[in-house]
Amino acid sequence: MKRSDQGKDATLNTHVKNILLNGTMACTLAILALGTVSATAQTTKPAAAKADPNAVTAIDILLEPDATMLQHAQAVNDRLRKVFPKGFALDATHRPHITLVQRFVLTKNLDKVYAAVGKVFAGANVTGLKLEAFKYYYIPDKDLGLSGIVIKPTPELIKLEMQVIDAVTPFAEKTGTSAAFVTGDVPEVLPALITYVSEFVPKSSGEHYHPHVTTGLAPREYLDKMLAEPFQSFTFSPAGAAVYHLGHFGTAAKKLKQFDLKH
Repeated sequence: MKRSDQGKDATLNTHVKNILLNGTMACTLAILALGTVSATAQTTKPAAAKADPNAVTAIDILLEPDATMLQHAQAVNDRLRKVFPKGFALDATHRPHITLVQRFVLTKNLDKVYAAVGKVFAGANVTGLKLEAFKYYYIPDKDLGLSGIVIKPTPELIKLEMQVIDAVTPFAEKTGTSAAFVTGDVPEVLPALITYVSEFVPKSSGEHYHPHVTTGLAPREYLDKMLAEPFQSFTFSPAGAAVYHLGHFGTAAKKLKQFDLKH
């Protein structure tokens, strides 16, 4: 491996370790087992807006991959669940996606966020983006690893990300509390998740942006063997764009808004 590639991998590992939130895989599994993240999709504001005008919502503005990526992600997930059945399925509470930005916004301003971001997507040929998946990765935590497929950050994808960030910035709040997330029966999210969303811009955006699709959990010993296998790069495109309400550990837990994209 070239020294430059090693540096890039180190940066990527640092970034995605933040997503895992300081080695809390065991807590992730406990929450998954409890089924505490709601699977209900909606296109309306969270109910908190009616009760508190200062309520804040943690959102993920993301791209939904096409059938090509979905098939690859599902194949990996099926493979991992055979060796580690306690891992999660790619279902309504773990939708395969490519995050563009995560932010806190006032719940009462969600419609304004949708309008601003919708203009960006309306003016961009999102489904025309050609993206390349080029390797597997995983984030280690003791004997387990969180696996995913890494995507090359093209100039066009980074441009779109920055346009979306600019659109949502006027409505962004500096931080929020656990009440900003979909929490289910576990009311408190980890403090590191709040910090991560608060600092997504600039720490995980622009030159620090590392797009990926998470695929599941498995023992590290198995993942090491999987990563040693040749990876057949493939190209795909986004098929949709949406805003999701964030749940525990930064999952895309509840759909708030689906955008109509030009094809």
